[in-house]
Amino acid sequence: MYRLVDFRRDVFDRPAKVIAIEYDPNRSANIALVQYEDKKKSYFLAPDKLKLGSYLTTSLKPELKSGNRGPLKNILVGTNVYNIRGAIRSAGAYGILQALENGYAQIKMPSKEVRLFSDRELATIGQISNPEHMNKKLRKAGQSRWRGIRPGVRGSAMAAGDHPHGGGEGRQPIGLKHPKTPWGKPALGVKTRKVKKWSNKMIVTRRNFK
Repeated sequence: MYRLVDFRRDVFDRPAKVIAIEYDPNRSANIALVQYEDKKKSYFLAPDKLKLGSYLTTSLKPELKSGNRGPLKNILVGTNVYNIRGAIRSAGAYGILQALENGYAQIKMPSKEVRLFSDRELATIGQISNPEHMNKKLRKAGQSRWRGIRPGVRGSAMAAGDHPHGGGEGRQPIGLKHPKTPWGKPALGVKTRKVKKWSNKMIVTRRNFK
């Protein structure tokens, strides 16, 4: 069943006690079950190294403690942050608050892209839990099938009429200067962002394409 996670965390100055740290099948990070003083419970994205019995707070001037949340303008430059306006939510991820100027905050994203956010946006201090997730290996092909991922066939293993990489006797190179999709479009490392997208102005430094 889907866990209703409170991503906004906009209940100010009400400490929430961590009563459980749980696995969530819908995301790579762990989630924390917290309880407010009025016995109301909620799920938060758990920061790394969170312990049971800790208190998490959202405040206009947050204490510099992992899991606390507050506006970017009141967080120390150089601090690791996550869960900013729907961004940086996957296991082990964090952004770095690099600068605050002219009503904007510069955040270095996990992709190394530097992006502007309003300094009034709420952000959570620290790094998201379960950083070892990237090292997990699937035991068998069936585990991919459980995730709804069907088997993929290499283009170079296809016939020439089915893929630009196909054809030839035995193992052949793709025979092209750059890899292509089955429909002839460039693949691997090609920029796909729309040239006139409204949020382009918020990008200070683009991510590296390799």
